Amino acid sequence: MTFGNKAISFFSSLDLNLPPSLHTEVLNPYRNPDVMHCAKQFFTKYFSDPRKRIFIFGINPGRFGGGLTGISFTDPVALREKCGIKNSLGNKKELSSEFIYKVIDAFGGPETFYRHFFISAICPLGFVKGSTNYNYYDDRKLLEAVTPFIRKTWKQQFELGAKPDALIVVGAGKNASFIEQLNGETGLFKQVIALDHPRFIMQYRRKKLGEYVQNYAETLSRFI
Repeated sequence: MTFGNKAISFFSSLDLNLPPSLHTEVLNPYRNPDVMHCAKQFFTKYFSDPRKRIFIFGINPGRFGGGLTGISFTDPVALREKCGIKNSLGNKKELSSEFIYKVIDAFGGPETFYRHFFISAICPLGFVKGSTNYNYYDDRKLLEAVTPFIRKTWKQQFELGAKPDALIVVGAGKNASFIEQLNGETGLFKQVIALDHPRFIMQYRRKKLGEYVQNYAETLSRFI
């Protein structure tokens, strides 16, 4: 099977139910036939080979990016304009998606970038509490509830075709700490390298945007 075939099978099979007492909604875009149609096009277009990739893991999908399109750090606009995949998922942009596609452009575009890298999240399904995005580590009870799911999908994602040389983590701090601990227990990756989260960069360090894009590109280039 190609990397893309395995990815389509993995994402289409994701399922997570949370206790009602958490008052937290699971974002599972793959239940939407339109999203799965786009995801199949994406993985067929960029991952129709058995090559292993360097993995890049974010936190969990957001409601305007991967939680909407099914493609990590990719909003509907980027999916159309950058990846050439038509969709009817709206026109709202996501800051993190804008940053990541600047990094992808630095590699010459999606075709070159995705030949070497696969972007996902340590928790491949997202969360919403109230009307805002929620991270898997934002609440102790949520973390306890989703940890078995994360442990299971951690190994499943690795088996899609990860190069064990390094895992690039998007989001220093709590996300990096959790992943480092998990990797220490499982030993799947030789090293874990954390980078600042795109949302933080776009909101608080925009004046140094070029420097951050260059840092991302240089860090990733070390593993090609």
